[in-house]
Amino acid sequence: MDNRQQLIHSTSPLVELPKKHFNTVIIGGGIVGAGILRDLSLHGVDTLLIEKKDFSSQTSNRSSKMLHGGIRYLENFDFALVHEALAEKNLWIKLAPHLCKEKMFYLPVYRDSLRPLWMIRVGIFLYDFLSNFKNASRGFSDPDTTVKEIVHIKKDKLSGAGIYSDAIVDDGKLTLEVIMDALVNPNARALNYTNASNIRKDSKGIFHCRITDELTGDNKDITCDNLVVATGPFTDKFIKKNITQIDWEDKLLPSKGSHIWIRRSDFPLEHPVLLTPNDGRVIFVIPHHDRVLIGTTEEKAEGDFFDVTPSQKEVDYLLGNLKEFFPTSEINESHITDKFAGIRPLVKEDGANNRGKTAREHKVFSPLSSLYVIVGGKYTTFRTMAQDITREIIKRQQISYNPNKTKTALRVKCQYNFFYKPKLTKEIIAKIIKNELPRTYEDLEFRRAHSEEFSQVLEEYFTKHTI
Repeated sequence: MDNRQQLIHSTSPLVELPKKHFNTVIIGGGIVGAGILRDLSLHGVDTLLIEKKDFSSQTSNRSSKMLHGGIRYLENFDFALVHEALAEKNLWIKLAPHLCKEKMFYLPVYRDSLRPLWMIRVGIFLYDFLSNFKNASRGFSDPDTTVKEIVHIKKDKLSGAGIYSDAIVDDGKLTLEVIMDALVNPNARALNYTNASNIRKDSKGIFHCRITDELTGDNKDITCDNLVVATGPFTDKFIKKNITQIDWEDKLLPSKGSHIWIRRSDFPLEHPVLLTPNDGRVIFVIPHHDRVLIGTTEEKAEGDFFDVTPSQKEVDYLLGNLKEFFPTSEINESHITDKFAGIRPLVKEDGANNRGKTAREHKVFSPLSSLYVIVGGKYTTFRTMAQDITREIIKRQQISYNPNKTKTALRVKCQYNFFYKPKLTKEIIAKIIKNELPRTYEDLEFRRAHSEEFSQVLEEYFTKHTI
């Protein structure tokens, strides 16, 4: 099992694709593409989703693991976005309680903080107001209570801490479950490790596309009436390379954000904490089941954006701020158990090059009729982002659009998530392979199970099963 790219299935799903023409093809298997697939399929629209890597293996699996309104966006007066995001956060807590958990977040305030106490009080009230007072908690703790509630927190000049509600989420599994829910509907299909190229629109308004299996090399030519590009930070590069009929200008200001994991036994934090360094950024320190997540950074993104990793500078930045705010924790690089980085698809604003201040709103472009390109946005609002495209496609089919169809619970659950980690068995592996669309052993180990018993149980399973 050392070869993590070894195939689980010997036959490419692309070869087994039963037809060549679809009403809609979606390129991009992150959370936005997943949301579009689900909405269209629930309305009966024949749809195919394709993803170059594994589903949710890039940006949508490399976030700060939160569903949140974005309390820091209040400073940019993005009230409409915060209101929308808080509504979506509270919706998904109800729809997927096994993946989304509401938590009390603490925001320590110091006498020399950039944001004084009165500003924090006003901000937290406004945050709760924009949720229609549906957030679970809001308040403030004095210095003594703050020290008791937050282990190792710096005491010097501490004024107390603001308390507000947001949610933590298993981002990768939510994306996967949204895709799996769509596939319950017979009009939906999804292919991972499938690359799209040579895209063109003919004189009859039909899109032609070559799709290639990245693992086997098999390829097929397909056509569709509607084409959606939901490739996140890869959008500018993808369109310039593969859709040469349009003169595309860059829409994104990609930003790299990195995180580190440490053992919770080394840092026994009970509540998520939002840190506000004097450089103007924010850092989240979020306890999960047995680990604590620390992030994020803000750097210019370079390279091809796939499978990016944190730089030493970013790791040092996170550890330095952790030491600053938790001076007695004694956490250092040796305590890091894992780390990851992702690329944010920030939308360019006129003359704006400050990634930290760039708005998180999304935009939809249609450079050709029936071609929809969605960029920007934030994970939390994926459902409403998708609706800006699905509404148009569905209405063109003379179908009445129902925005409430996606307000239903997900019908298929993953075997593992951040909050539920049963002992790995051969039976669980069989269910993962059947329902969760893995194609390589790496998919199983790192994005489906991620269990300490993985190697041994997987070896036992594949000695008895040929797939």
